[in-house]
Amino acid sequence: MSAIAEAVTNQSSRARSRGAGFAALAGLTVAVHLAALAVLFSTEYGPYAITLSVLAWIFVNCFLLAMLRRPGVCAALALALTLILITLSHFKFGILQLTLTFLDFLIIDRDTFSFLLSVFPRLQMQLIVAGLVTAPVLWALWRVDPLRVRRRVALGGVAATAALIAAMAVASPEKAWEPFQGVNHISNLARSGVVAVSRLASTGWIEADPPAEGPLHLAAAHAALPSMQALTPTSAPAAACDAPAKRPHIIMLLDESSFDVTSAPDVKVPAGYKDFFKSSDGKQRTMIAESTGGPTWYTEFNVLTGLSARSFGDLKFYVTRIAAGRVTRGLPQALQRCGYKTVSLYPTYGDFLGARTFQKGTGIEQFIDMAAMGVNEDMQPDSFYYDQALKAFAREQASASPVFMFVYLTANHFPWWNVYRPDLTPAGWTPPGNTAEVDEYIRRQTMTANDYREFTDRLQRDYPDESFLVLRFGDHQPAISQKMLEPGIDQQLLAKRLMASDPRYYSTYYAIDGINYTPANLSSALETLDAAYLPLVLQEAAGLPLDASFAEQKNIMLRCNGAFYACKKGAEARRFNRMMIDAGMIKGL
Repeated sequence: MSAIAEAVTNQSSRARSRGAGFAALAGLTVAVHLAALAVLFSTEYGPYAITLSVLAWIFVNCFLLAMLRRPGVCAALALALTLILITLSHFKFGILQLTLTFLDFLIIDRDTFSFLLSVFPRLQMQLIVAGLVTAPVLWALWRVDPLRVRRRVALGGVAATAALIAAMAVASPEKAWEPFQGVNHISNLARSGVVAVSRLASTGWIEADPPAEGPLHLAAAHAALPSMQALTPTSAPAAACDAPAKRPHIIMLLDESSFDVTSAPDVKVPAGYKDFFKSSDGKQRTMIAESTGGPTWYTEFNVLTGLSARSFGDLKFYVTRIAAGRVTRGLPQALQRCGYKTVSLYPTYGDFLGARTFQKGTGIEQFIDMAAMGVNEDMQPDSFYYDQALKAFAREQASASPVFMFVYLTANHFPWWNVYRPDLTPAGWTPPGNTAEVDEYIRRQTMTANDYREFTDRLQRDYPDESFLVLRFGDHQPAISQKMLEPGIDQQLLAKRLMASDPRYYSTYYAIDGINYTPANLSSALETLDAAYLPLVLQEAAGLPLDASFAEQKNIMLRCNGAFYACKKGAEARRFNRMMIDAGMIKGL
C-alpha cells in the first residue's frame, strides 16, 4: 500500500514538475513576445507603422512555426532576427541615409559583405562570438520546449498576415521621403517586400519592350565607320576605331553635389561665381540628373552606361549592384575599341554597392579605390584626387595609348553645417551673406573651382605636347537645394515634385573644356541634356566615331530634344533597352 502511495506521490510530483516547467516556458515565451512588442513600439511611429510591424512579427513567428513547431524557439529566433534587422537598418541609415529594404536581402553578394568588413573590421569576430553564444541557447530551448503548434494553423497565420501586409502596402504606398527618416525599420522593410515582389512580377528588373519576332536593329553606325553593320545578337559591337588624328586624353570629373545656386531666389554669390559652370566655348549647359540630394551612383550608372537608372523603377537604388556583370554596354567599352586605357579613381571602398564589379563590367580596366589610394577616409580635398589622377596618368602614359580617366571629387559632400578644411579656404574669401550652411556650400564650390584651375594649369605645364578633353558635371543637387529653391515648401508638396521629376530639383551642370585641344564636335552638347547622353557627347567632342548603339541613341536624343527616359513616358528608353538586350549588352535582367 505504501508503495502505491509513494508511486502516486511521485507521479503527482512529476506532474507538478512538468506543469511548473510548462508554465515557466509558456511564461518565458510570453515574455519574449512582450519584449519584441516593446522593441517595435520604441522604433515604430504612428498607428499604421505599428500595425504593419506587429503583422510582420506575427508573420515571421508563423513562418518559423510552420517549420519548427516550437513557439518558444520560434519567438526567440524572431526576436533575435528583429533586433538584427533593426541594427542593420540603423547601420545602413548611418551610411546611406536610407533604412533597410527587402532588396538588401534579394541582392546579396560578396561585395556587400566585403564592404561591411571594410567599414567594420571587427564585425566578423563579433558575428562569430554572437553565433557561439546564441547556438547553445537555442539548442537548450529546443530540447526543453514542450509546446507544439500544428503546421496547418501556422500556415494559416502566414497566409493571413501576408494578405493583410500586402493589402496595407497597396492601400498606403510608401512615400518618397519615408525611407530617409531613419525610423519604422520593420514596417518599411515589410512594405518594401510587397513593392519589390510586385515590381519583379510585372516588369522584371528593368523596363524593356517585349521581345519582337526578330531582333531589333540599331541605326547605322557613324559615317566614319561605313563598314559597320547593324547590331544584332550575333554581331557584337567590336568594330575598330579609325579616327585618323591623334586622340586626346579624356578626363571625366564627377563634381559632387554641385549646381549653380543662382537658380535659387535671393542667393548671394561672389563675383565671377558663374564662370566655373561655363565650357571653354563660353556656354553654360544644364544636365538633368536622375537623383537629387544623395544617390551619386544613379549618375555614375548614367555616364558609364549611357542608360537610365529610372528604367529600374523602384529598384533603381540598387542599380549598380543589379547591373554589375550584367550591363556591358557603355562609354569605357566604346573608348577601349578606340585604343584607350580606362581608369577610375573611386573615393570609397570599391565594394560599396558593387561599384568595382559594375565598373569593370562596363570596361574600366584600372579601378583604384580609397584603399588603393592609401587613405581611410572617403572625403578628401579635390586637390588630393587631382594628385592621384596625375600619378595614374603618369603610369598609364608609358603605354603611349590615350587615357580615359573617371575621377570623383568629394569636397562638396554633405554636411555643410560644419566648416570643412578651414585651412584650405581660398585667399580673400568672404561669406556672401546667406545662411551659414549655404555660405559653406559656396565656399567649397570656390575651393573646387580653384583646385580645378590649378589642375588644368599643371596638365598644360607638365604635358605641353599632350592634348586633353575634360568633361565635368554635377552628379546631383545637394540636399540643401530643396530649402533654397522653394523656401518653406510643404513636405508633401515637395515629395510630389520629386516624384514627378520636377527639373528644378534635378538640374545640375555639365561643361566641356580642352587643354591643348579644341573639342572636335559639340553638336550633341545641347543646352539642356539628360545625363545618359553624356557618353556620346564626350565621344563626339573627342572626334571619335560612334558605334551603332550610340548612333541609335543620338537619334533618340535628337527626336526627344535632349530627354531620354522622360521622352514619350519612357517608351524610347524601353525600346532602347530591348535593343541592348537583343544585342547581348544587357544580360540576365
